[in-house]
Amino acid sequence: MSVNSRQDFIEGMRAAWGPLTSELVAASRALAQRLLQASPSEPWLAELLRERPANQELYRDLDHGFVLLAHTEHAGLYRPPHDHGRSWVIYAVLSGEMEMRTYARVDDPERGVRLVLRDSTIVRAGQIQVYLPGDIHDTRCLTDQAMQFRFTERDLRVEDLQEHRLRRYQQRNGVWTVEAK
Repeated sequence: MSVNSRQDFIEGMRAAWGPLTSELVAASRALAQRLLQASPSEPWLAELLRERPANQELYRDLDHGFVLLAHTEHAGLYRPPHDHGRSWVIYAVLSGEMEMRTYARVDDPERGVRLVLRDSTIVRAGQIQVYLPGDIHDTRCLTDQAMQFRFTERDLRVEDLQEHRLRRYQQRNGVWTVEAK
């Protein structure tokens, strides 16, 4: 294995990059799986494991726009249902466990918009979860800490704060529905 798994991931993503296809998702998943197998002695990963940042950008591709981040989550941290706008995302859990649930959005003329729970998955260290544009999910940290890599097709801050394409949902009267503005 290379002495720098992060650089291998970046170079592999740059080489595979193109429009969203099943092949690109499969290649990205394989690259993320190899990233999860990086030796903790690699300097970049040793520093990450020592510091355990809440959110750290590891790479931003200026040509293609994708971003690789590391996140450390703490027990019980919950991120309510949301999507990532036009972006697709890969979560790769390095340590700990995360619950990730998926939802379907139902537009009911009588009851309004509501989410229906589709599935719940426990994503453990060494596992990967992929969400495509429009997929609605939430996350919850199940262990004292969980560290994960998050690969995003584009900068989600721009997608959210400037272009207002991310959708968030809130619970009202026991039902997940659109977030009130």
